[in-house]
Amino acid sequence: MIKLFSLKQQRKEGETSGRTAGSQKRASAAQLRITKDINELNLPKTCQIDFPDPDDLLNFKLIISPDEGFYRGGRFVFSFKVSHNYPHEPPKVKCETMVYHPNIDLEGNVCLNILREDWKPVLTINSIVYGLQYLFLEPNPEDPLNKDAAEVLQSNRRLFEQNVKKAMLGGYVGSTYFERCLK
Repeated sequence: MIKLFSLKQQRKEGETSGRTAGSQKRASAAQLRITKDINELNLPKTCQIDFPDPDDLLNFKLIISPDEGFYRGGRFVFSFKVSHNYPHEPPKVKCETMVYHPNIDLEGNVCLNILREDWKPVLTINSIVYGLQYLFLEPNPEDPLNKDAAEVLQSNRRLFEQNVKKAMLGGYVGSTYFERCLK
């Protein structure tokens, strides 16, 4: 579990270092909620979170390294951009690792229902992490962004598995080149 300073603790330290409470910027509702979500994160062992700028909790990366399924041994990086309307709208999530996957297109867009029409403010970052992890365990060819990968998964599971391995090793699947993403 990730432990980050709470805003109260930061405020207390700011006051003791000579700053007054009135000179501090007030945290937005989105910042308060994302702080709570991150403090309550319960990451599975196959996931880790990275904050390139520790002072910016609204932009971070999630690394998923599946330990089973088609994508076992891969390392997939997702960027999260949390808007100031969070939790009333979902974060923008992009896969930075080019992957052969029916629910992730070659530009990194992710097809996950809770990032679109099924988003509700009660959902948390934890919900998204588990949703993304599930996409690697059970790719869904019924709701594809990459229609070619979905068709291959539906018609020839063995060829789909070979294409995933080829892509993860770094190579061409059809006319598309994939960078190596095996750890």
